[in-house]
Order: sequence, then structure tokens, then C-alpha cells
Amino acid sequence: MTESGQGNHAHPQAHRIFQGLHHTRTGSCRRTSYRQYIDLESAANEMENFETIVVPGLLQTELYARSMISSGARRPTPEAAEQRVAVRMERQKLVTSGRLKFVAVMDEAVLHRQIGGPEVMHDQLTGILQISKLHNVTLQVIPFEEGAYASMLSSFALLHFPDSPSVVYIEGLTGDLYAEGEDVQRCATVFSELRSSALSPSASVAFIRRIRDAEHQP
Repeated sequence: MTESGQGNHAHPQAHRIFQGLHHTRTGSCRRTSYRQYIDLESAANEMENFETIVVPGLLQTELYARSMISSGARRPTPEAAEQRVAVRMERQKLVTSGRLKFVAVMDEAVLHRQIGGPEVMHDQLTGILQISKLHNVTLQVIPFEEGAYASMLSSFALLHFPDSPSVVYIEGLTGDLYAEGEDVQRCATVFSELRSSALSPSASVAFIRRIRDAEHQP
């Protein structure tokens, strides 16, 4: 999938991007573009995503995504913002079609933050509850009562591929970072610890529903 939403050309491009990453030294990072990330995401067969502040991009509703993108630090034009929203909605077909195994861990703060207002948040949490029913999706929430935990200050995504080594992706204000090798193993260990700190998937669903009904009534 590219920025224009034409997914048929994504995999060759993703392979070239991955080769570029693979030829750097083990554990090194490099900056790359949003378009390149979309290509890699399209080539992945599994993603493990941890978010501290916002709903994972692959789970965002259109209105939530529009609020996020429009208020971003890079301040896109209205036309560019709408294009990004459209691409984000298209990307979600990786999950809803069952092509991508998606495991997401979110901090409880994600559920409370009023992105777009109560109605947008109500619809967003309802969307999360619906997508949690898919066989290829696992969602967990780390409640505030857990206190301090691994990586609580840093969101990241682990991308796993059928025939290539995994890559970790970290979005930053001044650019996006990728890492491989030992950094991937380190993040995989942290992700496992995050899942241990989180509520179970079934308890997380009930937790999300309670917060939606208590705090985000349209």
C-alpha cells in the first residue's frame, strides 16, 4: 500500500526498504518516511504495538484519526490531512481482512484522553470493542493501578515478516526510527513484559466498555 492507497505495489518496495535496513550494522537505526513505513506494514504478517497516549493507528476511527492528524506537530494542509486519514482507513483493512495478526497493548491513559470530544471517543472505544472480536486481534490495557512498568515513556511497534528479520519502529517528532538485531530482541522482551503487566484480553474488553460508558457519553 502506498500513500495513494494502491496496495498491489507495496511488497517489492517494502522488500527494498527492508534490504536497506538489513545492510546497516546490527542494532543501528535509520530515519525513513511515512510512505516507507506503510510499505513495510503491508509486507508484515504480524505486528505488536504498544501505545502510551493514543489509540493505535490501525484501530482508529475516521473521526479520531482526523482529530489526531489535524492537530499534529507538522500541521498538514486540510488536503494533506484528508489524504492521511484516507490512507489510515485503507491500512486498517490489513487487520479487518485477517491478513495481519495484530497484538496491541495500551496504557489506560489512551482510553481517558478526550481526542475529538465525547462523541468521537465513544465511537472510538466502541470501534475498539468491535475489532477486539476478530480472531487475529488481541487487545490488552495496562491500568493505572499497575504503577510504573517497562517502556511506559515510549511507544513502539514490532513488525514481523514471513521471510525477513523483524524490525522495530518508533515514531518521533523529528523523524521515524527503525532498529533491528539486538534492539528488536530487547523490544520483544519488553513487549512480553508489557503483556504480563496488562489486564487479560477479556478483562481489558470489560475495562474499555466501563470507561466508555462512564466517561464518553455522546
